[in-house]
Amino acid sequence: MVTPPPFQRFLDEQRDPVWRFLVASVGREHADDCFQDTFLAAMRAYPRLRDAENLRGWALTIAHRKALDHHRARARRALPVADVPEPATAPDPDPVSALDRDHVWTRVRELAPRQRAVLTLRFAGDMTHAQVAAVLGCSTEASRQAQRDGLKALRQTMEDAR
Repeated sequence: MVTPPPFQRFLDEQRDPVWRFLVASVGREHADDCFQDTFLAAMRAYPRLRDAENLRGWALTIAHRKALDHHRARARRALPVADVPEPATAPDPDPVSALDRDHVWTRVRELAPRQRAVLTLRFAGDMTHAQVAAVLGCSTEASRQAQRDGLKALRQTMEDAR
């Protein structure tokens, strides 16, 4: 086990390789901040350092982590823009009006119990045919057939209402 030298000597020996690494990693404009963060972290941890066999590797590991922190922080930072664009109004994904949707669901409630359950689970519950079959205790094909029958009956009642 190698005893660490005084921190000032460690700093003098590792300054140049850490600086070169940080300039290459984050650029000259951000290297100063990362350099300071690196050696502040090293200074805090230095008294607990037990083995000083590879101080350069230890210092470069800290510098690497500080560079990663810098890149992560930059990725989270908002980018300034000259003018904020007006928010685009998205078209209604469902062209059917709310009134028409209410009318459709009123008609669904009038269907046979199995058809009503299948259509409600499939379209309001966003379930797959297998999930609907599991809920209703029937086969997947039976839930598919109930959906077909329910949609056919629903279309018929909607056409009759016109």
